[in-house]
Amino acid sequence: MKKTAFVTGANKGIGYEVVKQLAEAGWKVLLGARSAERGEAAVAELAAQGLDVELVAIDMSDLQSIEQAADTIIKNYSELALLINNAGMPGAFSRSFTDTKEEDLRNAFEVNFFGTFRLNQRLFPLIKANEGTVVNVSTDMASLDHMQNAAFTLNAFDYNSSKTANNAMTLAMAYEVRDSGAQVFAVTPGFTTTDLNGNAAGGKSKEAAAAIIMGYATDGQHHNGEFLDEKGVFAW
Repeated sequence: MKKTAFVTGANKGIGYEVVKQLAEAGWKVLLGARSAERGEAAVAELAAQGLDVELVAIDMSDLQSIEQAADTIIKNYSELALLINNAGMPGAFSRSFTDTKEEDLRNAFEVNFFGTFRLNQRLFPLIKANEGTVVNVSTDMASLDHMQNAAFTLNAFDYNSSKTANNAMTLAMAYEVRDSGAQVFAVTPGFTTTDLNGNAAGGKSKEAAAAIIMGYATDGQHHNGEFLDEKGVFAW
C-alpha cells in the first residue's frame, strides 16, 4: 500500500510543489485547497502527469470546513502517515509593530494558528496511531532568536507572531509524542518568491523551497521537536 500524505494550501506555490515532489516519490497525496475549483485544476494538472493526487477541500479559516476535511480523511484515508501544514496567510504583512492593526493580527492568527490548531488536533490521533509525521511549515521570522539577533529582518508582527505561536504548538505536539515513533517538527524554507510576499524578487524558487520541506519530511530521520532550515537545526 502506498503511503498517504495530506498537504494544505496546495493548489499553488510551495504547497503545490510539495505535493508534486511527494507524488513523484511514490506517495499518494491529498491536495488541500480552499477553492474547490482551483484545487480540482491543480489535481487535474498533476494527474495528467501520472501522479496519484486527490483533492480534499479545506478552508483553514472555517471550522466546519476543517471538520469535514478531517472527517473525510479519517474515514477514507486511515493510513495517513504525513501531514504538512503549509497553508498560511500574511495578515497585512505589517512593516512594524507600530503599524500593526488588530484586525490584521486576528486574521493572521485565524489561519496560521487557530486553523492549523484545529486541523492538527483532529488528525493528531491518526498520525500518532500510524507513527507518522506532522510538519508545520514556519518562517525564519517566527524564531525569537532570529528576531533578536538578525542584522536585518522583516518586522511583520501580524504574520511573524502567528507563526511563533505555531512554533509553540509544534513543541507542545512534539512533547506529546516524544516516547513514540511519531514525530512533529517545524521547517522554514527561507525567503521564497511566492504570492504570499507579492512575488518579491530575490527569493529561492518554489521548487527549491518545497524540496527542503519534502526532504526533511521523508528523509527517515527522527526530527521530533526540531526547527529546521536548509542548513539544519534552526534556533527557536
